[in-house]
Amino acid sequence: MSPSREGPLRVMVVDDSVVIRGLISRWIGAEHDMEVVASLRTGLEAVNQLERINPDVAVLDIEMPELDGISALPQLLAKKRDLVIIMASTLTRRNAEISFKALSLGAADYIPKPESTRETSAADIFHHDLIQKIRHLGARLRRKPAVSSPPLAPASPVPVAREPAARSAAPAPVAPAASPLSLVKRSFSAQAPKVLLIGSSTGGPQALMTLVTELGPVIDRFPVLITQHMPPTFTTILAEHLARSSRRPAHEGIDGEAVKPGHIYLAPGGKHMRVVRSGADVAIALDDGPAVNFCKPAVDPLFTSAIDIWHGGILAVILTGMGSDGMRGGKDIVAAGGSVIAQDEATSVVWGMPGAAANAGICAAILPLNQIGSKVNRLFAGDRS
Repeated sequence: MSPSREGPLRVMVVDDSVVIRGLISRWIGAEHDMEVVASLRTGLEAVNQLERINPDVAVLDIEMPELDGISALPQLLAKKRDLVIIMASTLTRRNAEISFKALSLGAADYIPKPESTRETSAADIFHHDLIQKIRHLGARLRRKPAVSSPPLAPASPVPVAREPAARSAAPAPVAPAASPLSLVKRSFSAQAPKVLLIGSSTGGPQALMTLVTELGPVIDRFPVLITQHMPPTFTTILAEHLARSSRRPAHEGIDGEAVKPGHIYLAPGGKHMRVVRSGADVAIALDDGPAVNFCKPAVDPLFTSAIDIWHGGILAVILTGMGSDGMRGGKDIVAAGGSVIAQDEATSVVWGMPGAAANAGICAAILPLNQIGSKVNRLFAGDRS
């Protein structure tokens, strides 16, 4: 089966909660560019009816009777290889681990469900993020050939995850398709980089897992700081997986801790991570303030704070993700004498964040994911081209 190329995105909702199914169906029904084509109670129903329904996107609960989400996932993808599956679960350590596993098996994304739909703010966030994920991931599906590439394999056997969508009052813009050769690119900084900063969102965890396996020489000599749009619990697990994949220390940043070479620091879910001077050292500063670019953690606070510490000695990498977070901070880094690399559109799950940076003309390179690691290693080794 191939995706429907005309008309609204066809969405299948699979959840054993009649309340959740009803909520999601109403939200989708209110959107002009998507429609609910099935509302099902179990994974078994989804597998049995998939060929008849032929959805573009499936919102798949993890815990269901008869056949749970993680068991239904490979059966659904076996029947429709390019089905976009968004896993939905409550925010627990167990469900986070299952979501990570699902994404390593081919799910496109995940979304944490609120503990109670009676909490207005939590329900509003869930509503907005779900609609954005369906819209952006579905839009990418329709831009691809009918026979899609297989899911990006994790860089290690450790399961990986994807992050929640950037939140905004209106749909985040999708960067227009453009050849990297047609985009204006800057020269790399003449200054040697002293720190590596990475920002990512939708699709970022898999990209990060791939990238850090190649960065051992850089991590050993320089600090690496990462902001990935992701809620609490998920960032804890992601840090553990990054440590296993890179075989280097990786953990969520702790307020006040010194930043040292040989370590990967990940912004914890629900907090912005910045860097500050602390005597002769550089330290992590966590910020519980308002969302930036409708995200928390956000990339821009990390990028801009690093300028006061490392000035032009910054190399920033912007990976796959919705929205434009990292573009403004990237502009400031370039203005201070640093450099920015963006992931290219072909290897990005969503070319929002890297596309915004590329189209802003701040990038010294726009590269496929499998070329970013080697380029970063060369730059830290002295290459300036």
